[in-house]
Amino acid sequence: MLEHFRLLEPVFDAMPDIVFFVKDEEARYALVNRALASRCGLKEKSGLLGKTAEEVFPQRFGRIYTAQDRSVIAQGNAMIDQLELHLYPARQPGWCMTSKQPLHDAHGNVVGLAGISRDLQADESTHPAYSRLAAVVQHIQCNFVQPLNMPHLASMANMSIAQLERYFHKVFHLTPRQVLLKTRLDAATALLVTHDKVTDVAALCGYTDHSAFTRQFKATVGLTPTEYRALLRSHNPVIKNASVARSSQ
Repeated sequence: MLEHFRLLEPVFDAMPDIVFFVKDEEARYALVNRALASRCGLKEKSGLLGKTAEEVFPQRFGRIYTAQDRSVIAQGNAMIDQLELHLYPARQPGWCMTSKQPLHDAHGNVVGLAGISRDLQADESTHPAYSRLAAVVQHIQCNFVQPLNMPHLASMANMSIAQLERYFHKVFHLTPRQVLLKTRLDAATALLVTHDKVTDVAALCGYTDHSAFTRQFKATVGLTPTEYRALLRSHNPVIKNASVARSSQ
């Protein structure tokens, strides 16, 4: 089976914004493309082979990805279009849309998984259909603390709700609700650096319920807001020192 995937390896190597990987039944990388090696700060793909995500990615994120892998392999259920916030080299946050599919042998046994993760960092404004969504996107970005009003957004774009959702998927590979979530959590990741109280960050990002913010943040990022900030501080002395300075004032 792995040999069949190797035939596609040059194709996936030519896609810098798409990560592709195949893992064995122990969740170890058996095949990867160049984009994944680059995301992990490696020059050669061979540096990933035989390792789990837990051995490659920042510790807390790596545990989450490996747990995902083992769940897919153990249960035989696919994970489709999961919006995720990753930390790229230099600990820069970046968004991805990830899917993982279990792989079966001739007897139906799960023998591993194949996965694909699309970077959502590209400039969507260059897409031919973006002009029809520009006003809607600007409205979401300027009013992300408000609940999503789909009828109003559809009216702004002079579309039906179904048409609006199709256009969003075509341009952003996301639903309007996922774009709102992404916008809110983009703001949250920045505010967690400058604000000590998670409750303040939740309110500034449109969440009246602090626990709801924490649940949604963890469901998307894999860490609680407090854990995410601790991870950033552990690798960035500037952030850590800024926090100490605020606490001493």
